[in-house]
Amino acid sequence: MLIYPAIDLYGGKAVRLYKGNYDEMTVYSDDPAEIVSDFESQGAKCMHIVDLEGAKSGETPNLDTVKRLVFASKLFTEVGGGIRELKTIEAYINAGCGRVILGTAAITKDGFAEEAAKEFPGKVAVGVDIKDGRIAIKGWTETADEDAIDFCKRMSSIGIDTVICTDISKDGAMQGTNRELYKTLSESLDMNIIASGGVSTLDDVKYLASLGLHGAIIGKAYYTKAISLKEAIGVSK
Repeated sequence: MLIYPAIDLYGGKAVRLYKGNYDEMTVYSDDPAEIVSDFESQGAKCMHIVDLEGAKSGETPNLDTVKRLVFASKLFTEVGGGIRELKTIEAYINAGCGRVILGTAAITKDGFAEEAAKEFPGKVAVGVDIKDGRIAIKGWTETADEDAIDFCKRMSSIGIDTVICTDISKDGAMQGTNRELYKTLSESLDMNIIASGGVSTLDDVKYLASLGLHGAIIGKAYYTKAISLKEAIGVSK
């Protein structure tokens, strides 16, 4: 299983939210490039970037920062946050990103995910963010009434092979990951599943790896030093 250390961008800075709440934001670094360098020094091979401003606006205010981080490292990079146009996907791929994550648009924009999967095969994933049992959209500020597993199966049928699933109630809360959720997903889906939200101990990492998941995202636990990225990578293999 791959470990994806995360950088959430807001105003060009590395930040973290608590349970997706923009009013509870902590700035961890004014220079995200320093964090990426640390990712590499601890053995990371990939990273997960989210443009939090883009997630709300549908624009790409941190594109230049993403480009700088990608070209400053050798890490495989997946990026999400407000990607609602084919031209935005193309811009991120041209910026060196290996995978682009669709969120809101995959749910609310008919045909967009299928078109994106055909236009950029193997480079498009879908984020399934769960809030109170439903899929959250628009920077986690609204919810759509669709079963997560049914939605993932629909995405698989149109050519999406990777899904990033986040339990928002666990995100940034340092309360452990939702093991039952990921067990259910792993048993129900024939897709690359990346777990996100609440991965805060080595036991979490070991459990998710035992499910045969493609990857796990580590966010706040890295920034608070609750978990060693190097050790997490070691036990994930």
